Amino acid sequence: MRRGRTQDDAPPATLVELNKLIKMASPLVSGSAKAVLGEGPIGAALAFVGEQPGDQEDRQGRPFVGPAGQLLQRALSDAGIDRNHVYLTNAVKHFKFEKRGKRRIHQRPTAGEVKHYRWWLEQELRLVHPRIVVALGATAVLALAGKVTPVGRNRGPTTFEDRRGYITVHPSYLLRVPDRRAREKGYQDFVLDLQKARKLAHAKPIDARRGTATLPNG
Repeated sequence: MRRGRTQDDAPPATLVELNKLIKMASPLVSGSAKAVLGEGPIGAALAFVGEQPGDQEDRQGRPFVGPAGQLLQRALSDAGIDRNHVYLTNAVKHFKFEKRGKRRIHQRPTAGEVKHYRWWLEQELRLVHPRIVVALGATAVLALAGKVTPVGRNRGPTTFEDRRGYITVHPSYLLRVPDRRAREKGYQDFVLDLQKARKLAHAKPIDARRGTATLPNG
């Protein structure tokens, strides 16, 4: 994905300016040439970062509107979070796929592709400046942390360089769990993660001596 700017250029001053650049840039991944931009208010307390747009996201031009997005919407509601008050985006801005007949089959982005798109994500979060960035799945963690970080062993509060964050699974993972009971348990754990992230976003400032944030009651 070519930025159309040099390293010496000043970074975009507004999210509108950044989004114009994203839409003008050529996609790095093979598939759709249409970028799916982030969605939500500037200054949102919570920002959620997924992997990449899917088939429905690409068709509608909005993040998290497909099956995984619908599950995320349900989980946000169960966690007491209004989707309209959070920022939603993806590590990779274009839908990577291969055609199989009439179907467009999702292809996971490579580490190199995620790295190439990382500048855009960093600028986006700088301009939105959320209190907590929630990484949904391994690709989002890679984009935010800049290195491979297993989700299972690192699930929970974290720090992405200078940003406070939280690691959890991507909702698409829950859709792939075959066992009903395991899927229900996974969903409840996911909702609990979202509740914890919400509390962290409204916690008191971090105590420099302890390196932790104090959660509000409730």
